[in-house]
Amino acid sequence: MSTLPCATEPRTLPAAPRMQQAADEGRPALVSSKDLLRGRRIVEICHNGEVYRLQATRLGKLILTK
Repeated sequence: MSTLPCATEPRTLPAAPRMQQAADEGRPALVSSKDLLRGRRIVEICHNGEVYRLQATRLGKLILTK
């Protein structure tokens, strides 16, 4: 899997209604891992100029690495 350069803007997805509701109420957003992964085992997340990888294991655990 190629890495996404953080210098460019990553593709953004529309916010789920539940996330907007949580933001409106001052609560932490609750996002399903299925929504983040969208059928993949690994996604890359650009944060503060760094690339992080979120990986789902065969046992159903999540691993976040830099």
